[in-house]
Amino acid sequence: MSRAEKDVALLELPEPSSPGPGQILVAVEAAGVGPWDELLNGAGWDVGLRPPAALGVEGAGKVLAVGAGVTGFAVGDRVLAHEAPLPGGSGFWAERVLINADHAAACPPGLDAVRAAALPVNGLTALQALEKLDLSRGQRLLITNGGGATGALAIQLAAAKGIEVTATASTAAAERLLGLGAMEVVDYHDPNWPAKVRGGFDAALIIATSTVDAALPLVRDGGRLCSLTSDAPPEERGITSWDLYVEPNAAQLVQLAEQAAAGTLKLAPEPLPLSEGPAAFARVVTGQAGGKKIVLTQA
Repeated sequence: MSRAEKDVALLELPEPSSPGPGQILVAVEAAGVGPWDELLNGAGWDVGLRPPAALGVEGAGKVLAVGAGVTGFAVGDRVLAHEAPLPGGSGFWAERVLINADHAAACPPGLDAVRAAALPVNGLTALQALEKLDLSRGQRLLITNGGGATGALAIQLAAAKGIEVTATASTAAAERLLGLGAMEVVDYHDPNWPAKVRGGFDAALIIATSTVDAALPLVRDGGRLCSLTSDAPPEERGITSWDLYVEPNAAQLVQLAEQAAAGTLKLAPEPLPLSEGPAAFARVVTGQAGGKKIVLTQA
């Protein structure tokens, strides 16, 4: 599934080269789709794609070949990974992908390929944001767009640490998010939603675009704000704020995969065959996925 002159289409692509030192070649079983794939398809996020090339910076599959110096993986091992930049110049929406071995995590036996492929970017983003916010048990966190793939994982990871989460989401998502550990869910369709929650949050995690202005007054003096939408505001009232961009991290991915395999981190992706990639891409980048994480499979 590739990018050619910015159109997303099914194409025959050349085989990836053999793995170089520190690299592994993976037979892709499933690959995640996210709004960031639109950035890959333009100039917004340079991950080293060399068109015509497959999109996709996350997925799961089986190791086909290992390069020199790779000791952690052997042919036949199941792995999952978030990879950027892409060392082979092509991504996961293909039969095979070349990645750096030190960015891959072993896939636990209890985790199927579809759920594994749904985890890397959203899971790492949620985990890295929470680690940077550095909240402790009993502190309060506001998450905008708790119903999306990253928000739902952030709710679960925060709740597991005893952090009290208030999330904005649609009313349709409220019951699901309360079940994942949110203390309160407020309807983002209501333009007056900030008045419906108790302020004084220790931190805010901004996942929905254009919600910084509404969220910032709800954060206490000296609190923290992490934006995933590249619009962290200037410091005021002693509130530390920053933009966060996900980075590959195998150790964190191992931790997330083990939690997902154990069922303590719940995922509900929507699998679609790779042939439906162009339609899936269109749904995700236009916000028509309904909060569902779409995963392309080799079925």
